[in-house]
Amino acid sequence: MSLQPDPRPLSESRGLYLVALAVLFFSTSPILTRWAAQSLTAFEISAGRMLTAGLAVLAIALLRHEPLPRGRAWLRFLGYGLVAALHFGCYIASLNYTTIAHSLAITYTAPIFVALFSAWFLGEGMAPRRWLGTLVAVAGVAILAGFEPAFTPRMALGDGLAWGSAICFGLYSIAGRSQRRHYGLFAYAGSVYALAGLWLLPLALLNFSSNGYTATAITSVLALGLLPLALGHTLYNAALRRTRATAVNLIATQEVTGGILLGMLFLGEFPTPTSLVGVAITLLGIVFVIL
Repeated sequence: MSLQPDPRPLSESRGLYLVALAVLFFSTSPILTRWAAQSLTAFEISAGRMLTAGLAVLAIALLRHEPLPRGRAWLRFLGYGLVAALHFGCYIASLNYTTIAHSLAITYTAPIFVALFSAWFLGEGMAPRRWLGTLVAVAGVAILAGFEPAFTPRMALGDGLAWGSAICFGLYSIAGRSQRRHYGLFAYAGSVYALAGLWLLPLALLNFSSNGYTATAITSVLALGLLPLALGHTLYNAALRRTRATAVNLIATQEVTGGILLGMLFLGEFPTPTSLVGVAITLLGIVFVIL
């Protein structure tokens, strides 16, 4: 059976359940990345997780007989894959340099860039409330960085990578919006994941860690591909097809909370009071933007 773009009415409650489940899977990403990064580079981790997710989701698409992109459509999907590769690559790299709280809070300013890019590239107006939310979120990030007692140039690099991740996710969301109406969920998501992995593969090979592929590293990379990406991001895309994007985005921001809690539990990484204040203000600003 082919899963074409869903023509059914939006199912608000089902969509909210799906994104709540997606957040649970999203939240595993920081700790799995830290475990994999003990012996592998960010390029190897990014390529490995994208290819794992791409193969898994494309296998489902083929089993469901979903049509894949054809002809010139692959050129567009190559672009989407590149932006996705930059988003995930920058996010994973940021965790090597800054804290989970900083990385997640900054990466989740992505809805702000979605709103800005919609206004700039699609001519969609941006309400004053959203401009206010943008300023509040930026103020939260400024508190994260400017008043962080342990802030270092290394953390600044990590925060910069997180900003790059957020911007690329905003571009990916805008560029891929129309394609979600033309392709089934698994065909679309699997194609983007796999192409992102292929973009990252040369960099992974150039930075190959000959002794880095321990059982822990391999298991962590496979789990990164299957849990936060193949399951989490695909559930997120499924939720977007069933309920309002604003509600989905609002719930998805709770990955910040989940990631911080899991980091405390498994890595012993306790955020400073300043970080918690900055995260809270950033999330408040994001709420203004996406409501």
